[in-house]
Amino acid sequence: MLKINTYPLGPIQTNCYIVRDEAGNCLIVDPGEESSRIIRKVVSQELTPIAILLTHAHFDHIGAVDSIRDRFGIPLYIHEEEREWLSDPKLNGSAKYPGLQDVRIRKPDHLISKEGLMNVGPFSFEVLYTPGHSPGSVSYIFEEDRFAIVGDTLFKRSIGRTDLPGGNTGILLDSIHNKLLTLDDDYIIYPGHESATTPGDEKDSNPYLNGF
Repeated sequence: MLKINTYPLGPIQTNCYIVRDEAGNCLIVDPGEESSRIIRKVVSQELTPIAILLTHAHFDHIGAVDSIRDRFGIPLYIHEEEREWLSDPKLNGSAKYPGLQDVRIRKPDHLISKEGLMNVGPFSFEVLYTPGHSPGSVSYIFEEDRFAIVGDTLFKRSIGRTDLPGGNTGILLDSIHNKLLTLDDDYIIYPGHESATTPGDEKDSNPYLNGF
């Protein structure tokens, strides 16, 4: 059985997730800020990091990547549509906000190019391509443990914004309806911000998804 811990980081309180197995191996998902805090958590819990996974490449999800990658010597995975975003502040959004330092991350170690089963070390999960918030957004589905990490695609009673480069509301809604809401109603949905939800709750109460 896997365990997942949530750490809201940085000024936008972006959720970083650490997914661990019973042997203490872990995946670090969307380390957006506060690299020292993430490192302390990993070390204090005596975890063995295997990889960094990104749901997408906006600045608030990637800011701590290089520090963590260097500290633990682990690879970075991201969808191929956003390989250039890591080093481009205009694309990753960090150039949009005055006073915010430009975020530039080194090239990824591995590119995700298709949906389906993905194996990273001892971890096995499904990758769903869920664009709309950004063109390379993906969701990670852990079927056996019945949870999904979805980035900024779907939130509790809300959906991801689409006014940033590559955003598209129609595509986003299609991703939500055809990929995420087809999961069983009791799956736990872990979003990029705020609290977790379920597909069942969002079908019932999300005002952006009326008419599903």
